Amino acid sequence: MRKKTVVFDFDGVIHSYTSGWKGAGIAQDPVVPGIQKVIKILREKGYEVVVVSARCSYAEGIEAIKQYLEDNDIIVDRVTKEKPPAICYIDDRAICFDGNTKDLVEKIKKFKPWNR
Repeated sequence: MRKKTVVFDFDGVIHSYTSGWKGAGIAQDPVVPGIQKVIKILREKGYEVVVVSARCSYAEGIEAIKQYLEDNDIIVDRVTKEKPPAICYIDDRAICFDGNTKDLVEKIKKFKPWNR
């Protein structure tokens, strides 16, 4: 039986990204409170946990993420730049599409990530 996959964005979901973009190889902000526990619980329940980030377009970005995860005792199954098929995606810059396009343009125009 194949594990169910949950994909987490890195910046703004795991890495708090409070100081903004400093380069692909620099991830120095604190962990988002509680995210370590969530990831641990999911893995204990048999889910595959994948971290995805545009940082992974650069070798130093992949290494920075892996080092950050290790330094913060966060164990995941994979780090990648491309979103794999998953049961859900956890992303701070997403709008959950509910099939209704009526207010979608307004939602996009007014969108702000949780930490802004």
